[in-house]
Amino acid sequence: MKQKLLDAIACPKCFGKLDYNEQQQTLSCLNDQLIYTVVDGIAVLIEDEAKTLDLTNNKATL
Repeated sequence: MKQKLLDAIACPKCFGKLDYNEQQQTLSCLNDQLIYTVVDGIAVLIEDEAKTLDLTNNKATL
């Protein structure tokens, strides 16, 4: 994803900053502990489709 796009998008739940993981093709919101997927370069910013970020194991879970 291009930096300009990353600067323009925000978490749909809290409107906070999203961190991009290029290797895993995900966007994460640390405030809400949610992970959003990126499919074919398009961010899927649907809260119901987000995965929960497990900070204790540093993994995403359903």
